[in-house]
Amino acid sequence: MTDKLLETGRQIRGEVIGEALSERALQATTDFDRPFQELALRYCWGEIWGSEGLSRPTRSIINIAMLAAMGKPNELRIHVRGALHNGVTRKEIQEVLLQVCIYAGVPAAGEAFRVAREVFEEEKK
Repeated sequence: MTDKLLETGRQIRGEVIGEALSERALQATTDFDRPFQELALRYCWGEIWGSEGLSRPTRSIINIAMLAAMGKPNELRIHVRGALHNGVTRKEIQEVLLQVCIYAGVPAAGEAFRVAREVFEEEKK
C-alpha cells in the first residue's frame, strides 16, 4: 500500500471506525481479499470519505440509512459506532432509523434498532 489515496483511505477509516478495528481488518487480509481491501480503502474511504463535499456526520447518517434499509447488520454495526465517533447523536441515529422504518419497512428498522442498541451498550463500557 503505497499510493496516496490508499494511505488517505487507511487514515480516514481508522479515524471513523477506530484504529483497532481498521488495523484488525488489515491484519486479517489474505492474498485473496487484499484487492478488495485496497479497493475499499482507496475509493470508499480515500475518494468518497475524503471528499469535502459532505461532512463526516452526514456521510455516517447516509450510511446508517442505506445499510439499515439493505439489512446489512455487520456493516451497520461498524457505521453506527463510526457515527458516534463522528459526533452523530443517539437521537439523530434514532430519527434516521424511524425514517428507515417508514421507507424501508418495519423488519429492516427493527433489526437496525437492535444493532444500534447493542453498539450503544458496547460504547458505554
